[in-house]
Amino acid sequence: MKKILVTGGAGFIGSHLCERLLNEGNEVICLDNYFTGAKSNIIHLLDNPYFELVRHDITTPFFIEVDEIYNLACPASPVHYQYNPIKTIKTSVMGSINMLGLAKRIKAKILQASTSEVYGDPQIHPQPESYWGHVNPIGSRSCYDEGKRCAESLFVNYQKQNNVNVKIVRIFNTYGPKMHPNDGRVISNFIVQALQNKNISVYGDGKQSRSFQYIDDLNEAMIRMMNTDDKIIGPVNIGNPNEYSIIELAKKIIKITGSESKIEYFPLPEDDPIQRQPDISMAKKILNNWSPKIELEEGLIKTINYFKNIIK
Repeated sequence: MKKILVTGGAGFIGSHLCERLLNEGNEVICLDNYFTGAKSNIIHLLDNPYFELVRHDITTPFFIEVDEIYNLACPASPVHYQYNPIKTIKTSVMGSINMLGLAKRIKAKILQASTSEVYGDPQIHPQPESYWGHVNPIGSRSCYDEGKRCAESLFVNYQKQNNVNVKIVRIFNTYGPKMHPNDGRVISNFIVQALQNKNISVYGDGKQSRSFQYIDDLNEAMIRMMNTDDKIIGPVNIGNPNEYSIIELAKKIIKITGSESKIEYFPLPEDDPIQRQPDISMAKKILNNWSPKIELEEGLIKTINYFKNIIK
C-alpha cells in the first residue's frame, strides 16, 4: 500500500484518479480548495478508511508524509482560469514550488499534470514533445499557458538541482462524467445545450479541430507514467490522436442526444488554437504500449448519461 497525495483531488480528473488509486489498494489524501472542484465528486469515497479529504490551497505550504504526489491542482477551463488570472498563475507557479519542496523534503515521487496548452496555437501538426510551442505570453490565455510552462521548468530544474524524482505529462482535451456543466469546455457546453434543446454555440467557422480523450484512458497513462523508471522525466503527451472538427463534434452530440438543437456561430475567442492533436509515439514507447481504448462515441454516451442525471 502506497500513501498518495492528489492535489486538485476533488476536481474532474482528480476525483476519478482518487477512486482509481483507492481501488488499487492505496491510501489516498485528496487536497482541494474547491475553487473548481466539488465535494460531491468524492463524497462517495468518504466512508473508505483509506481516503482522507483536506481543504487546502497549494499556494500555501502543506506538510505531510507520502510516497507519491500527483499535482493536478489548477483551474483548467478558460471560463475558470480567466476568472482570476493572477490566482491561476500563482497556483501553477507557487503551487508547484510548494509541492516540489514537499517532495524534496520527504523524498516522494511527484507527477505534474501539464497541458497541451503549452503548445499554444501550434505551427506543427500533430504536436510532438520536442515542439517548443507558439504561445502569446500576454494574451487572455497566458495565465494558464505560461503558468504551466513555468511549472514544467520548475519540475525539470528541481530534478537537476535537487535530484527530486519528477514526472511530467502534457494532457490533451479530456472529457467524461463529473465534468462541471458550466466549465466552458466544448464537450460539456455542447452536451448541456443539446439536452436542453438550446442552440449549440460554435465559435469561429467550426472547422478548427480537437482530439478528445476519455478520462479512464488518461488516468491509466498517468499511473503508468508514475511507475516508470526514475530516469524517465518527460514531458510525455497523453491524449487521443483521433482528430475531429468542432462541427463534427456538435453534430455527433446532437445525434446521440436526439436533440432539436441548431448550430449557432459566434466570433472565435482570442488565441483559440486552430488545431490540436497529440503525437503519442513517446507515450506508446515508454508506457508499456499504452494507447487510448475508449473512442469518442462510446465516451460521449457515458458522459451524456451522466449529464442527463444532473441537468434538470
